[in-house]
Order: sequence, then C-alpha cells, then structure tokens
Amino acid sequence: MEYRIEKDSMGEVKVPVGVYWGAQTQRSFENFKISTEKIPMEIIYAFAILKKAVAQANNRLGKLDHKKCALIGQVCDEILAGKLDDQFPLAVWQTGSGTQSNMNANRGNEIAGEKLLHPNDHVNMSQSSNDTFPTAMHIAAALETKKQLLPAIERMISELERLEAENNGIVKTGRTHLQDATPITFSQEISGWRNMLEKTKTMIEVSLAGVQELALGGTAVGTGLNAPKGFAEAAAEEVSGLTGTHFITAENKFHALTAKDELVFAHGALKALAANLMKIANDVRWLSSGPRCGLGEIFIPENEPGSSIMPGKVNPTQCEALTMVAVQVMANDTAIGICASQGNFELNVYMPVCIYNFLQSVRLLADGLESFRVHCVSGIQANKEKMNENLHRSLMLVTCLNPYIGYENAAKTAKKAYNENISLREACIALGFLTEEKFDEVFCPESMV
Repeated sequence: MEYRIEKDSMGEVKVPVGVYWGAQTQRSFENFKISTEKIPMEIIYAFAILKKAVAQANNRLGKLDHKKCALIGQVCDEILAGKLDDQFPLAVWQTGSGTQSNMNANRGNEIAGEKLLHPNDHVNMSQSSNDTFPTAMHIAAALETKKQLLPAIERMISELERLEAENNGIVKTGRTHLQDATPITFSQEISGWRNMLEKTKTMIEVSLAGVQELALGGTAVGTGLNAPKGFAEAAAEEVSGLTGTHFITAENKFHALTAKDELVFAHGALKALAANLMKIANDVRWLSSGPRCGLGEIFIPENEPGSSIMPGKVNPTQCEALTMVAVQVMANDTAIGICASQGNFELNVYMPVCIYNFLQSVRLLADGLESFRVHCVSGIQANKEKMNENLHRSLMLVTCLNPYIGYENAAKTAKKAYNENISLREACIALGFLTEEKFDEVFCPESMV
C-alpha cells in the first residue's frame, strides 16, 4: 500500500494514498481497532449538514470568505449524496467526545487543486468537537426519528384502523391475567393496539422539542470561546434552513455540552413504543396460537416453514422479530441512561455510544414496524367460528347474571358449571336461581360489550 505524509499538532502520520482523511482520523483508525461498530452514517450526514451550516454562518458574520464557504458546502453536498461513504472508517469505541469524527473529511483541497482549506482554521472555525458532536447527535436523532420512525408508526396506525373497521361487531372472549374475562369485540381489542401507537407517537413528538436544541456556539467548555457574537443563533438558523426542521440554539451551553438528558427523555418515548409493540406482538401470537391446541382466534400470514423437523409447522416469526427488536430497544435505553449519567464537569465523554444506541433504536423500531405491518398485520383475519365457540364456553359470562341472582349465587353457578363440565344455563337452572325462560331472557353475551 502506498502512503502519503500528513501532519497534525503531534507530528507526521502516514496516511494511505487515495483516502480523504488526514492525520487525526488516521491516528484514531490505528489506535481504536475495537469490534466492528462504526460511527453511524446518520451522524456523518448530520456533520455534513452542520459543517455546511457553520460555514454559511461564518460567512454571514464576515469570518469566512465566499470561496472557502462554497468549497466546504460542495464537499458537504457530496457527503450528503452518499459519494464519500467509504471515507468514514472510525469506530464507535473511540474518544468519547468524537473529536476524530469531527475532523474526518478533508476533500476540499483536492477539489480546489490547492491547499485552500485548513481543517482546524476553516472547516472547524468557531467550533469545537465538544459542541459539534452533541449538535450532530441532536440533528441526526431528530431527523431520523421524523423521517423514518414517525411515518412507520402512522402507517401502522392506518393499518390497524382498517383492521378495526373490518372486524366491527365480532364479539369474543376478553382475557385478564391470561384467564377468561367478560366479552369484548375484536374491534375494541384492536382499538387498544391502535391507541397505544397513537399515544406513543405523541410522546415521541413532544420529546423531540429538546432534541431540536443545539449545542453549537458553546465551543470547548460552554463559554463560546473563539465563536463570534451571534454565531450560535446564525448556525441554528442555517441548520434549520438546510433540513426543513426547526432547530434553535440551546439556552445554556454548559448544559448542552455535558448533559444528555434530552436524548434520555426522547429515548424514553422510544422505550414506551417498544413496550407497546412487545404487548401487541405477544397478543397477536397468543391469539394465533395453535392451530388446533392453542387459542386460534385469528389467522396470520404463513410466511416460512416453521421447523426443520416438524412438517407443516408454521410459526409467528414476525411477532418474534418484533419482540426481539423491543428487547434491544429496552436494553439500549439502559445504555443511554448510563451514558447520560457520566457527564463529568464540562463535558460528557460517552457520546458516540450514546448516539449509536439511539439511532439503532430508531432504525430497529421503524424497520420492525414496517416488517410487522406488511408481513403480519395486513393479513390478520378473525377466526369467527373459534371466537364464537370460545365466547359461549366462557364461564365469565356469568357476570351478566349478577344483577338478577347476586354475586355469590353467580359464583356458585360458575363453579358448578366448571366442576360438572356443563353449561352456565344448566348450572343456573339446576341450582334454582333462574327459570329457563328468565335465563334465556337475561343471558346475552353480545350485549355485554
């Protein structure tokens, strides 16, 4: 392999010919060969937005000339177009401030054909890694949540609305404690799933307000050293213009550099979504269990053979995938919370792993929702015969007799029916609590919903 010589404040470094990064990135690449997790591309793209916005802000404020500003913007546009994806090799497990990721791209001079841009003096003008990395974290978290996750939730809500309307009026057994309970309509059950997603969607949207506050302008420790007056506000305006999402400068930069509570709060909403998806997926696989020895109240799509030894077996694989997604998101929430607790003095140095987990959760939830919707929920069908059979075998229908024979006598009726394996009607009449005519008059499961 051929090398060129690059220099930084520590001296000379051999960098492979053909790559655009410089000395700082090469040092990090050599010093942190830990596992396979790389800085997510969403962070790289957020940095491209940030660097272009900052160049424009510095230009507005008279700190950076038009030629250098345009050149920085051109490189950022190439990054955002995905043309330089292979130029960002650094591991998540690097410096906790993400300094070398902040200094990763140096293509501008090749485009210019001269040494026009200095990575520190021009591309990093008015900035520090300590305020740019948390800013990139917030940009990436907000944009990916809005672009990927919220639309996926909306599509699932629409699918459940359709399923709810299709199954209106179908009465089935309700269940609490995994035991038979009073009746419910299948559409009511589905409406519970739908509203869970509506609620968590709102929670996520509310939580993004804090994420849309940016640390830019705090520079090294929050004081704004080497950033001109008005820079923070101008940079936030430029980021907003480039993204179409409203970002503002953080009110207190000392907080913005060292605290990660906005991401903890936002990820808490993601965890709430994961908890709801775990419940919905488990409901679906319980209701579809069988096909002969389970509940069997719904049919779900048969996507793959379910066993390498049992012929004809089909498993609820989409439910299993979604519940694994939920587990990972809940685990990520723990990691993010611990990261946020480690802000020592003026800086948190757990930022790469914090945002790695956050963005993984966004991707997992968005992809998991879409897969579950397309390959499972869209094909759910009610097994009306099984629902009706289970409904009329349920002993908890006895609850509708409480106003006529009292709670104690209703309990005696249910126990007699269960112990003797007879119907509630037979038990109630045998005990002399109601006549046949009266029982038939008041006993109507369909009216209990």
